[in-house]
Amino acid sequence: MSAKPSILFVEAPYYETIVGNMRKGAEAVCIEAGFDVQTIQVPGVFEIPAACALAWEAGGGSVYAGVIALGCVIRGETDHYDHICREASRACMDLAVVEGVPFGFGILTCENEDQANVRADPAGKNKGAEAAKACLAMIHLHQRLADMVDASA
Repeated sequence: MSAKPSILFVEAPYYETIVGNMRKGAEAVCIEAGFDVQTIQVPGVFEIPAACALAWEAGGGSVYAGVIALGCVIRGETDHYDHICREASRACMDLAVVEGVPFGFGILTCENEDQANVRADPAGKNKGAEAAKACLAMIHLHQRLADMVDASA
């Protein structure tokens, strides 16, 4: 009997309620699709890409079918927000493009906490579920392309 495939959630729970709601939405989608979920936490959004890369290097596709980043950055009084958003987004994209990680980007970048709560709420915009659906779509695309390559060999 083979184990169910797993999806890794890498979350920065600085905004605990917001990220918790994102996790609920993402988890429901992954479990419904037949995946187990494993979660690791990091101090902040800036650390998410490094943790994703470390996890992928440690086991990659043999351990995880994909990775979902969950976090939230809310604009403050300085340009710190811009740096964190830009660098975390770029590093996550690099993982997906350069390393070939099936990835779900569930990092909210909001002007205020009210916006973030609406986007995170599973009964609202449910952005956690959207990140999970994106990850699942990329997992299926990877599988489909691998099957096409195998069929042509």
